[in-house]
Amino acid sequence: MELSASQDNEIGDGTTGVVVLAGAILEQAQKLLDKGIHPLKIADGFEKACDIACNKLDQIKEEINITKGNYSYLRKCAMTALGSKVVSKCQEKYADLAVKAVLHVADLERRDVNFDLIKIVAKAGGAIEDSEFIEGIVLDKDFSHPQMTKEIKDAKVCILTCPFEPPKPKTKHGLEIKSVEDYEKLYKMEQ
Repeated sequence: MELSASQDNEIGDGTTGVVVLAGAILEQAQKLLDKGIHPLKIADGFEKACDIACNKLDQIKEEINITKGNYSYLRKCAMTALGSKVVSKCQEKYADLAVKAVLHVADLERRDVNFDLIKIVAKAGGAIEDSEFIEGIVLDKDFSHPQMTKEIKDAKVCILTCPFEPPKPKTKHGLEIKSVEDYEKLYKMEQ
C-alpha cells in the first residue's frame, strides 16, 4: 500500500504496475530464501540488478525534442497513461486536453512543469465528453438566480479587496446602519 501511495504521489500513474512488480520480486526472494541464501545477499543482488537495468535504459533511451512543435509522442504518453483510467472511452480527447494543459504551464527551457498551475474543476450533471480546456481563470460559482445570463463575452471584472456587504456583528446585539457615515464609523471601530 505504501509503495502504491508513494508511486501515486511521485508520478501519478503506474500504481498497479509497481505492486505487481513488487509482488514478483518478493516471490523470487522467497525462492532464494528457501534455498538458504541470506536476506542481505538477496537485497544486494536486487540492488545490482537495479543498477544493470538502469544502465541498460540509459543505453537504449532516445531523446525526443518537443520544442519543434511535434507533440505526437507526448500525446502517445498521455494516451498510455489514460488507458487504465475511468476516462479510457475518451482517451484521445483527454490525451489532447492533458498535453494542451501541460504545455501551457511548462517551462521548456528549464524542463519543468508546475502542476499547481493546472486546476481540474469537476461539475456534476454533464457527460464526460463535455470536458474542455479553458485558458485563464474559472470562477467556480453557482448562479444566484435562474434568469442570470449563462454566457458573458468581453466581461469586465471588478476585484474587491473589502467586504461587499455590511459586516455581521459578532455579538447578539442588533445593529442598524442607516448612512455611509454609520458604516464608516463601524468600519473604523472594527479595524
